[in-house]
Parts: sequence; structure tokens; C-alpha cells
Amino acid sequence: PVNIDEELFRIETVTSTGQPIGLVVAESHNIAKEAARKIKVEYEDLPAIISIADARKAKSFWKIQHELKDGDVEKGFEEADVIVSGEIRMAGQEHFYLETNASLAVPGEDGELTVYASTQNPEKTQKFTASCCSLPNHKVVCRMKRMGGAFGGKETRSVFISAAAGVAAMKLKKPVKIVLDRDEDMWITGTRHPFVGVYKAGAKKDGTLVAMDVDLYSNAGYSTDLSESVMDRALFHIDGSYKIPNLRVKGYLCMTNTTTNTAFRGFGGPQGIFVCESIVEHLAAELRIQPEIIRHKNLYHKGDLTHFGQELHDSPLRRMWDEVVAETDYEKRCMDIEKFNAQNRWIKRGISICTTKFGISFTAKFLNQAGALVHVYKDGTVLVTHGGTEMGQGLHTKIVQVAAREFEIPVEHVHVSETATDKVPNSSPTAASASSDMYGMAVLNACEQINERLSQIRQANPGLSFKELVVKAYFARVDLSAHGFYATPYTGYDFNNPGNGVPFNYFTYGAACTEVEIDVLTGDSRMIRADVVMDLGKSLNPAIDVGQIEGGFLQGFGWSMIEEPVWGCNELGWIREGDCFTRGPGTYKIPSSDDIPFEFNIRLLDHSPNARAIHSSRAVGEPPFFLGATAHFAARKAIAAARKHATSDDSHFIVDSPLSSERTRMACVDKITQRICSKDYKPSMFA
Repeated sequence: PVNIDEELFRIETVTSTGQPIGLVVAESHNIAKEAARKIKVEYEDLPAIISIADARKAKSFWKIQHELKDGDVEKGFEEADVIVSGEIRMAGQEHFYLETNASLAVPGEDGELTVYASTQNPEKTQKFTASCCSLPNHKVVCRMKRMGGAFGGKETRSVFISAAAGVAAMKLKKPVKIVLDRDEDMWITGTRHPFVGVYKAGAKKDGTLVAMDVDLYSNAGYSTDLSESVMDRALFHIDGSYKIPNLRVKGYLCMTNTTTNTAFRGFGGPQGIFVCESIVEHLAAELRIQPEIIRHKNLYHKGDLTHFGQELHDSPLRRMWDEVVAETDYEKRCMDIEKFNAQNRWIKRGISICTTKFGISFTAKFLNQAGALVHVYKDGTVLVTHGGTEMGQGLHTKIVQVAAREFEIPVEHVHVSETATDKVPNSSPTAASASSDMYGMAVLNACEQINERLSQIRQANPGLSFKELVVKAYFARVDLSAHGFYATPYTGYDFNNPGNGVPFNYFTYGAACTEVEIDVLTGDSRMIRADVVMDLGKSLNPAIDVGQIEGGFLQGFGWSMIEEPVWGCNELGWIREGDCFTRGPGTYKIPSSDDIPFEFNIRLLDHSPNARAIHSSRAVGEPPFFLGATAHFAARKAIAAARKHATSDDSHFIVDSPLSSERTRMACVDKITQRICSKDYKPSMFA
């Protein structure tokens, strides 16, 4: 946790189902589970607040409420030709990493404790395990070789697993291992924050955006965790990719009796952008124009200032838009889709283009620092240790490339060891898409120090191989080890002093065009084609980056079209209040190979170097995520075609996210749905 507002084991009051109240330790996993089942606990039912709607009604908010203002919103509404207002809801998203949370705590001599953890955050694992065991930090070492996925879910919520194992290990003086079952992991570790956006927006007749006023509500759960920073990123991304001269946005963290929600790829950014794009859809419907007209017209230019006062030193958004339109033959496909929809009653298609502008850096300034340790051995090989963690995203591979490039040696001669707090202390979590930037620069700094020490020997002995150079340096008593450090410049935003500082080092940009086909009678949908262009500067490793784009896009598709955590609440009375219903793959579905677009094209933008990151690259982990939501907006157009075919009604309608088969079917208004509900019916959801 970020704030000290949680208990490792609940003492008197349980504020959510799934909270640990104790630990059973046994010689085998099965014996421990059997013993735990025999424990009887008596509870007293207390009034509960479960959803954002409950919290808004009860005014149950955490005290932290940040707000951003730019321009004069009221004056902007006076200048608008059309004004719309509404509310959009977004469900959470389960991380569903392949490896559930796991930790092994091994006590040593003299009060030492070693924790082997599946975590994005070795430093916090060390800190809180030490605290719960009443040990100083230097007696606890956290080691992390690799994770089987994380997606943000192991940035903070893995910590209490390690702390519990540590307490038991120190008490029993024996190694203790905890591996959560899938249902336990899904119940107790939290999800992406559900969001609700309440908006009012205005535009000119030609689609020029003039004003936007938004209140954002997130379901934080029973503790603050990372909710403040998640909301801050949503506030920073409420503008999408558009210059909006008059904008106000305020965030409310809803205090509820559900599992505390946490980081997830995008960290609030996708929720903010989704609200913005939903507003664009609403304005387009009122103006009787395509939303793409509004999107293109209002894209940022180079040199524009965002609503939080940060200048866009480079903005390839318009170039990327034009290239996507040309490469996808967008205008012809729009006409083909219109013809297809006119000829088919029960199958409809839609196509949508969206862009993304994702800020790179931790919004908390102090986290924008990184350390690394580089050793050069006499055989010319190099060992690198850094504070970042590997979870399948290819961080270690890029770090190897950075070191090999600086020393001009083959990548096979560089090895990245485990991440460990006794090698690189006080590390920031591997998150915010910034790890290649930060740890790459820290490793580069260490390598440059060593190269500087080698420079005199290199000049005196030209033509030596790296191995020969190192041997000479050793006999000359040159230090062949270095600690590298990097602190990201330019960052640091203060909500108490708006305009003083900026939150991001730079932005990563992307654009996507997606075509979707829906079955009007079943609500089933499929992506026919998706084209993605990402600006990654001079990519450190195009193969890894394309893989990240593919995975991020599909995960964003899952968030906006399929995945939906469900808890018992007023809207879902068939589930016991406060219970988590989606606790496994039987009730919670993630995208499969069948959901991949039939045609999936990915291209990296050329001739767009980034002077603010390692070797002119750009971050890739989170930025592609939102582009998967182009499927949502394409499916929305297909639904609009179905509604118009059935009722001749082409007025605006709201569909929440995810746009599941149920929501798609019920939004396709026809004689069947009209027997049981109105055209404005929205299926129940937990948010």
C-alpha cells in the first residue's frame, strides 16, 4: 500500500469480503487448506457501500479530490452551438496473469530474511515485510527473477502476500511459501478501477470542441492504495488527443466495501480517454456528423499546450491520422460498410478511427529515479543488475542491448541477473511504461563510467578486443564495476500550484482503425480488421515492441468489449451483497485467439526520434492499450445501423463498457427487445 491504511490481518472490523484475518501454516498445501476450512468465524452484518452509485448517494469519498482547470468553461458553453450532457460507466478489469501471487520467505541467521516474490515492487516488498516482522530494512532482502505476468496487479497488491509469509517464517524459523489459488487471487487482490464519467460538453456546428466539464468517479475500494495516482492520470488524459480550450475536470475516489482496486496497464489513462471519446460520439450524433470529423478537426498540433499546461514538443497525431486513413482505404470501406448494412438485416458492420496520446513518467515525481549495477569480468563478459523487474515484457532483453551497444560487444556476452534489493536499493516499481527509459539510462550511466576509466588504456592500445582491454585494465588496477543512476528530468506536477511543473517527460502517440461485425440477434461480435500505427521513436527492439502493441491492443479490446468483474450490489441483486462473483475463468472471460482480428496490421512510425529517452526511443507498454477500444466505437456504429434499420431512430444512445454480447444485443433495438424493455434500457453492471 501507498498509504498506511490497511491491516495485514483484520483485527476487529472486516471492511470487505476477501480480507485476510489470519494464516494457517502446515507441511503441505492441502493440509493447510483443510485446516482453514475448519475455522469458524462469526460476523456481524454492517451497512455496506458497494458501487459508485452507492458511494455517490452516501457521499462516501476519500478526502483526496484533485481538479484541473483550463480556460473559462462557462464562457465556452455560451459560445457553443450544441451542448450535450450524459453519463458513461466503465467496469473494472481483472489482471488474470498466468502466475498467481506467490512468495517464499526463508529465514536466515542473525534475524535475516530472504523473500522470493512474484512482484513488480521489490522495494515495497522489502519495506513492508520488514515492518510486519519488526525488522530493519537491511535485514530483509527481496529477490525477483521473473514473473508470469503482472499488468500492474503486482505493483502493490503482491506485498501483503510476502509480508504474511515473512511473519510466519520468522515466527516458525522455517521457510514458508504462499501461492494463491486463482479464485483467491481474483477475490482479494483487486482489479482495474471501475469508473463513471458525468459530463457536459459543447461544440461549434463544424465540430470544433469549445468546452468540456467532467466529474470522474472511481471505485477505490476499502483503502486508498494507488487510487489517487490512478485518478490523477485519468484527469491528465481526459483531453484524449484533442485541444479543448475550456476544460474542467474533477476526480472523486469512492470509498466502498469491496476489495481495494489497484494499478492496471494504462493506470487511469484509458478511462479518461474513453470518457473523452464517448463525449465526441455524443456531440457527433447531435451535430449529425461522423465522430471522425470531430476527432480529426481537434487533434493537437506541435507546440499546443495541454489543459495542464504542458507543451507538446512533438505531435505526429495529424500525420498518423492521415497515414492510417490512406493505408486502410478508410473512405471506400465506409461506403462499402454502408452498402453492406443496407443489404443485411441481422449482420451489421462498423468502422472507427481513434488516436491516443499517453504521458510517460510516474506522476509522483520521486518515483522517477532508477539505479543499476554493472560488473565487467576479466573474460570480457558483463553482469548487469538493475531495479526493474521482468514480467514477460522484454525489459531485460532491452537492457542487455543497451549494455552491449555501449561496450561494443555481442549481446551473448551480457547477462542480466535477478532483481534484488541488496544489489540495487530503493528501486521504483516496474510500472508506468517507463522502465526501459529509466533503467536503460541507469545502465548506460554505469557503462559510460567504466568506459571512461578504460579510455586511456584504449587510446594507448588501439585495436584491442574488449576482452584484451579488460585484462589490461585489471592489471592496471582499474575499477571494472560501476553503480549507475538516472533521475528523469522535466517531471513534477503540483496540484496545489497548477502551472508549476509538468507531469510527463514526453508522450507516446498512436492511431488505429478497426472494423467490427456484430450479430444483431445474439450480440456476438468479431474484429474483421485492425490497423495500428505507433510512434515509438527509434525502437530499441521492434520485435518486442510489436508484441507489446499486439498484446496491449487485445487487452484493451477485452476491457472495452468482453471483460467484466461482477460484485453483488443493488443492481445485481441475484448475487449476495459484497460477494465477488467472477472468481475464475468460468465466470470471467478474457480475449482468446479467436478474438484476434482476421487481418491485423501493425506499423511503427518512421522518422520520429525522441530526444528525451534512451537512444531516441519511446515507451511502449501502456500506450497501445486504449487503441483496442476502437473496436468498441466501431461496434457502436454497427449497433447504430441496426437501430436505424429497425426503428429509423438515429438519435444518440449510450452503451457502457464493456460492450458485451448482452449489451450489444439489447442496444440493437427491435420488436423482440421492445417487448421487454425501452430503447434506452441499459443492462445492469457493477461499477
